[in-house]
Amino acid sequence: MLNSGSGNTFIKSKLISRRMFLLATAKAIVITGVLGRLISLQINESKKYKTLSDKNRFREWKLAPERGVIKDFFGTDIASNKQVYQIHLIPENTQSIEEVFFRLKGILNLSDKRIFSLKRKIAKQKPWEPIIISDNLNWSEFSRVNLFLNELQGVEPIVSVARVYQDNSSAHVLGYVSQISAKDLKNKSYLKEMSVPGMVVGKTGLEKRLDEDIIGEVGFQRYEVNAFGKRIKQIKVDPGKAGKSFKTTLDLEVQKFTSEILKDKAASVCVMDIYNGDIISLVSSPSYDPNAFVHGVGQKYWNNLINDGKKPLINKAISGLYPPGSTIKTLVALSALENKIIRPLKTVQCTGKIELFGEKFHCWKKKGHGIMNMRSAIKRSCDVYFYEVARKLGVDRLSETAKKFGLGKKVLQDFSEERSGVVPSTSWKKKYIGKNWYLGETLHSGIGQGYFQSTPIQLCLMTAQIANGGFEIKPRIIFDKTKNNLKEYLNFKNENPGQPLPQDLLVSNFDLKPLFKNQENIKIIKDAMYSSSNEPGGTSYRSRLENKKFTFAGKTGSSQIKRFTEAQREAEVKQENLDYKDRDHALFIAYAPVSDPKYAISVVVEHGGSGSKAAAPIAKKVIKKVLERHDLRQSTNNLLGESI
Repeated sequence: MLNSGSGNTFIKSKLISRRMFLLATAKAIVITGVLGRLISLQINESKKYKTLSDKNRFREWKLAPERGVIKDFFGTDIASNKQVYQIHLIPENTQSIEEVFFRLKGILNLSDKRIFSLKRKIAKQKPWEPIIISDNLNWSEFSRVNLFLNELQGVEPIVSVARVYQDNSSAHVLGYVSQISAKDLKNKSYLKEMSVPGMVVGKTGLEKRLDEDIIGEVGFQRYEVNAFGKRIKQIKVDPGKAGKSFKTTLDLEVQKFTSEILKDKAASVCVMDIYNGDIISLVSSPSYDPNAFVHGVGQKYWNNLINDGKKPLINKAISGLYPPGSTIKTLVALSALENKIIRPLKTVQCTGKIELFGEKFHCWKKKGHGIMNMRSAIKRSCDVYFYEVARKLGVDRLSETAKKFGLGKKVLQDFSEERSGVVPSTSWKKKYIGKNWYLGETLHSGIGQGYFQSTPIQLCLMTAQIANGGFEIKPRIIFDKTKNNLKEYLNFKNENPGQPLPQDLLVSNFDLKPLFKNQENIKIIKDAMYSSSNEPGGTSYRSRLENKKFTFAGKTGSSQIKRFTEAQREAEVKQENLDYKDRDHALFIAYAPVSDPKYAISVVVEHGGSGSKAAAPIAKKVIKKVLERHDLRQSTNNLLGESI
């Protein structure tokens, strides 16, 4: 039997052994855990911590790409880029936003309102996303920031590029750029991987249409910094890739000239090559300064634009809808000839009005024009003659001809803001208004009133296709090197009737689509347009150009805004005596030169009153300018053709 002393010793020894085992086990677990963690840090998570280390040591900044340049036909920049100085900030790289803004306020004279706006923006975005503090600094401000950079954690001075527009004459064609919005990110998939502070996108016009190609590829710069965030050395720079540049068919000199003529008017002018559809000029007035939108438009300027009754933000040339007025008489006459409704020498007696089902339809000339045939009716713009022709023709046949010549559909595919207009017909009214067509509405359509709605560029296309002999063309504003052989084709056919075409004329970028049944009918309309502008009594005779090099053939028009009362008609109230908003829109279409047609033009002056007084004189000046520059354009075109 063991004594109690040896028993206690055994128990104590066993207890110590157990404790030693537990302690050893605990040590083993701790050591294993530490070793495991070290292994994890060194092997499994090495990349993560190396990245975090590099993040403290290196900085990488994305650079906004340089947008491609947009040029006119002669290679002059109309939308290019300039160097700008910017200050960016990454919130997570600064210890105290308040301290940074306090220092920047003194350096850049930031207002409290601006600082408040920046803080709100920071609160809405991720902490690692850069924010632009100032995007258009002068050199003095930029230098000051660089001087105090060691006190401005998270701040980065950036040399970037910004859009610049040469003048305002092409503002509506080019459109403008501005910073990316949430809507842009949603609608433009190519922007999702291009989130760069300071990058802009096209909002309207060609800037919007060409945005994906013109925007370029994002670049970056990488450099090493010290513990205070101050740059030590540059590691790598990738400038990205500039966007694709584009050449247009526009003539900047004509754009400027036209814009100056339209100054202080609500108006538009379109000029088009009648054979290849090149848009020589597309001007809408009043204009606006697209440069004001690049760095964020000011509230005062924006309010001035949207409150201006002449609507400077609207591209009237492609978005303005107007009744075509008497310019449509060219198509009414052509449609009647094509459908054998009336002969050119058939006469109508104009007494100043006709009456139908108790409704009076007046001619613009109170006492009437007397006996009119087709040529004299177009020359003098007799309404009564065209009431009678439209009555016999019917609106559906007129609608068919109008659509053939470009009315009622978009002309260009380059502008999302372009509108289609309206070419009415019996089925159109039933579909959109839910009512039957009435004969009186046909008479109104015969003089371009009623439901008719057209854009200035549609009227220009209509005129161009009459001028080229009745062949379809596809207008374009982006220059295309592909040769268009329509003029050469027509010249060859006229000079060599019945002979096979040369090989180079068989391969063309156009489909030769005649818009006529009998081309002689087109010639009759062209001759009548000539008389309207060049013979005494013609509605645009006072605006004629007698030099054969510039002589044009045209047709005036007036779009009625407010119907004349009988009292006003009896008193023979003049348009200039009416309130501005009550005056008719003034229209004019023409082609030139008559001896060898090359260009078509349309002019619309809102509330101009009379096409002969307000629109034709503008067309006269623009036509002369365009024709004076034709030889230069032709020689440039030939040089381009040789380089293809």
